[in-house]
Amino acid sequence: MRALGERTRPRDLYDVVNLYRHTDSRPKASVLLNVLRQKCDYKAIPLPTFASLTSHREALEAMWSDMLAHQLPVLPPLHDFWDALPEIFNWIMSGAEIPQRALIQHGAGEIAVRTRVLPMGVPIRSRSTLEIIRFAAANHLCVDLAYEGSVQRIEPYSLYQTAEGNFVLRAIRNDSGDNRSYRVDKMQGATVTSQVFTPRYAVELTSTGPLTVAPSTAAPRLPSMPRIARTSRTARTRRQGPTYIYRCTICKKTFNRSTMDGTLNPHKHPRGYECPGRVGIYVRTKY
Repeated sequence: MRALGERTRPRDLYDVVNLYRHTDSRPKASVLLNVLRQKCDYKAIPLPTFASLTSHREALEAMWSDMLAHQLPVLPPLHDFWDALPEIFNWIMSGAEIPQRALIQHGAGEIAVRTRVLPMGVPIRSRSTLEIIRFAAANHLCVDLAYEGSVQRIEPYSLYQTAEGNFVLRAIRNDSGDNRSYRVDKMQGATVTSQVFTPRYAVELTSTGPLTVAPSTAAPRLPSMPRIARTSRTARTRRQGPTYIYRCTICKKTFNRSTMDGTLNPHKHPRGYECPGRVGIYVRTKY
């Protein structure tokens, strides 16, 4: 929030809105305001307000794509994040209650899945699809879901486990507005679109952080072998399971992972110096 007031860069706006939308980790407004006052006092700057940011709207528009497009699978439109600021500032400054959306309809005995580590019963082949859907839901973007031979444009909301043990995605068909349930094991792929949706229900999908594979469900690893053997063609063909591709947010190098873990080891920047990037963003999955 202080950075948004000081420099008003696209990443600051994106982070503030995303953190606000991530209700599981949202602090009380009074706590946030107290810390924000202290941080602004320390630098002898006024508290940021929506009015103080309005003069930066045009500059944000000009920088939005250049500064964010390379860091995200799909770039959401600026207006969707800018239009969220009045509600955020009103909440911080007044402590007003945030309007709570109803939960999307679900069946009796179903349990919502909100954890970042998915349960063991979720098929490994479906995890990359859920990662794509989670990103779209967090950014209020529609998804083109390939399901049982057709492609449907949906608004994703929640993941539930049924009494029978199946995992289902609760969503809205964008064209008809009808509630739909999609079994995760029958999904054939998903693509994030640039079409924004205004949530009709609470978005319960985890909105930040990768959907990591629990250790017990991670792709099997080979025992430790000499370096030359690990890099040989024979050794490479022995590894089983999908490969998850992550891209460093700083130097843009890509890294292969046997699990959905975006943590990066120390590595060199293409220009030769040590790259400070230690977190990668998910790109795609290879099978």
